[in-house]
Amino acid sequence: MPSLVPTRGPLRAFVLAGALVLLAACGSKAVVVPNVAQAPNIPATFDVTLLADKDNQFDFDGAPLTPEDLRGAFRYRIEEHLPMSTVLLKRGEKQKIKKEHMSTLARIALEMKFKAFVLENDGAISQLVTELPAAD
Repeated sequence: MPSLVPTRGPLRAFVLAGALVLLAACGSKAVVVPNVAQAPNIPATFDVTLLADKDNQFDFDGAPLTPEDLRGAFRYRIEEHLPMSTVLLKRGEKQKIKKEHMSTLARIALEMKFKAFVLENDGAISQLVTELPAAD
């Protein structure tokens, strides 16, 4: 039975180079690992309140936004000098908060330097704490 990976020649080099390119593309972004920690100083009010929406989107003031659109909305708030230091993520009407929601919000919070909080199902508010993996 013939092997699917060529054993010699230029075709093998091409296959290995392609595999290396795919591997490099997959590992090019830093992975943000969100942790949920009990917030010691929970603000009385939040600057922005988001709702979890379907397809890993966020409901911001009634508009469903993709992660990129959410970044744009936050950049706009920063450029217009609107308050942008605390963000609360709540369960949507039809969508519960998923790990993808928390991971995305944690990544954006780290990039834009604001504090992100999550309203848990039991009513407790926890802060998303972000950690970058150690550099090799």
